[in-house]
Amino acid sequence: MPSLRRWGVAVAAAMLTGLGMPVVAQTTVPAATETRSINDWLTRMHEASRQRAYQGTLVVSAGSAMSASRIWHVCDGVQQMERVETLTGAPRTTLRRNNDVITFAPETKTAWVEKRESLGLFPELLRTPRNGIPAFYDVRETGVDRVAGHKADRIEIVPRDELRFGYRIWAEKKSGLVVKMQTLDEQGAVLEQVAFSELQLDAPVRMDKLSQQMNDTRGYDVQRSVQKKTTPDAEGWRLKEPVPGFASMSCYTRGDVAGSTDIPGMQWVFSDGLASVSLFVEAFDAKRHGEEKVASVGATHSVTRRLDNHWLTVLGEVPTATLRRFADALERTR
Repeated sequence: MPSLRRWGVAVAAAMLTGLGMPVVAQTTVPAATETRSINDWLTRMHEASRQRAYQGTLVVSAGSAMSASRIWHVCDGVQQMERVETLTGAPRTTLRRNNDVITFAPETKTAWVEKRESLGLFPELLRTPRNGIPAFYDVRETGVDRVAGHKADRIEIVPRDELRFGYRIWAEKKSGLVVKMQTLDEQGAVLEQVAFSELQLDAPVRMDKLSQQMNDTRGYDVQRSVQKKTTPDAEGWRLKEPVPGFASMSCYTRGDVAGSTDIPGMQWVFSDGLASVSLFVEAFDAKRHGEEKVASVGATHSVTRRLDNHWLTVLGEVPTATLRRFADALERTR
């Protein structure tokens, strides 16, 4: 059975980074004569990451944890490639070509190969009905600041209910590339912050060089995760009632490595276009599974509980109450 560390690697990658930015004065500007809708803003941000080559140092603070990484990103309009190298903690280098990902751990000479469908700040934005987002979020344009040497529009995305968090986002003024983002709780306090401390736009990042680095596994023990597309119905699960705004995006059974004899567990992914929630279901093991509990690191919360002969972990960047709604609604059909 794969661990949540391997299953939740996309979440971990998003939290690799901390806040090393100087405090800058914030300048409020008059309201523009023509304002963008929330979908206009989000689409602009999403496309900016797909159309620009850049490199920089990205930092994240989540609770008391702080870390940093170096990132190189390039896109030719069809293929996207990215290299992320940790600057704190255990050395890790992750390279990605579209959905193909490999992570190198030089200390143990191990490389993990896997598939990830999502790429970008709000990866499900273009895979969920756009008309749904304005029903659950509002947007406010609040000014212009300077972040990592670049002028950036500052906007706030405000949830319309208590099932999701809000966001404060800085988007580079010319391109729309997100250069800083804060996730806000129900009281407006910052749960997590992601920001560039330095950023070079239109950087000379070469796709062929990143491809060579991605394919060079000499001297590494390469482990490949086993992932199979499925449906909740085929696995014998359903939600008794939907959680407002969240649509089912994908469902997989996954294992640690090829050839593993562990019974594969299920990962069922939901998104409202901005926030995502994953339901991990595996066979209950009294030796590995402890007490039912609630935990959080920054904006990422989790709820774990036993469901008869299964163990459920609900994980997402949403309030605990939302995770409980998912946990309470999940039921076995056979």
